[in-house]
Amino acid sequence: MQQMHDSVIVGGGPAGASCALWLARLGLSPLLVEASARLGGLGNDNPFADDWIAVLPGVTGQQVAANIDTSVRAANVPIRLETRVTGVRPCKGGIEATLAGPAGQISLARARTLVIASGVRAKGLPDHPAGSSWPGVLIGPGSPIVAQDYSDLSVAVLGGGDNAFENYVYVRNRGARTVHLYARSVRAQQQWVTRAGVEGVHIGPYKVDPAARSVDGRQYDLILVFYGWEPQAAFADDLRLARDERGYIRTDFATAETSVPDIYAIGEVAHRMHPCVVTSMADGVVAAKAIQRRWERAGA
Repeated sequence: MQQMHDSVIVGGGPAGASCALWLARLGLSPLLVEASARLGGLGNDNPFADDWIAVLPGVTGQQVAANIDTSVRAANVPIRLETRVTGVRPCKGGIEATLAGPAGQISLARARTLVIASGVRAKGLPDHPAGSSWPGVLIGPGSPIVAQDYSDLSVAVLGGGDNAFENYVYVRNRGARTVHLYARSVRAQQQWVTRAGVEGVHIGPYKVDPAARSVDGRQYDLILVFYGWEPQAAFADDLRLARDERGYIRTDFATAETSVPDIYAIGEVAHRMHPCVVTSMADGVVAAKAIQRRWERAGA
């Protein structure tokens, strides 16, 4: 007979890993499913010190991700890596998730609850299909930005938020010949706006041709795109969960439960709090405790 888990958790970043760890420590049986080869989420692409975590000064995002992996394994949480959830449907006693493994093999996982912690992905250029790519165009922050050699290159940085302004300053200090920042509006913190200065910063409408690597007709060796983030949870579309105008899953703030009973959403896919490692981990605790209370009340 197929095992009935207490929860299938989709996403092994800080939120999903925290939820899985807490459920396991509370004596419940989670199954953690992660599409990539490693737990830790976006931290795996962050080689910089994450100085926003009060108890881990000087630790990089990649080290935080490694610590998450170690902690989850120490709690003996069953993990499916390189496994995508391709669909979810109600079944007797809970939900049934369809899983596609590393070699494309299909399997089913059943649980009394579902926790969606699948996070976000960097937004690409508008008017182009999601996932589109072009030579010399890098989308979103992370390791590829750090690994790039900018010596004597001309670079355009696109976006008006913290990542755009911070990376504009970063590239400018890495030997680039020319760096321009294009922002239709400015949303970045004042500290980054001040560090960027005004030279090379263009505020207002602009037109991008990614195939030609040009902005407003001016060609560049590289274009770096920082247009923010968007939720990724297409596997749950058939559940018709309530979402906000940007596509983030709506939840009850006290429990993280969605508009469908026994389905929870945590971390950045639900945008419940300011997105960071600490709030995502707290979200995992909220959902785990809500699930525990749910089944204790039911006499399970």
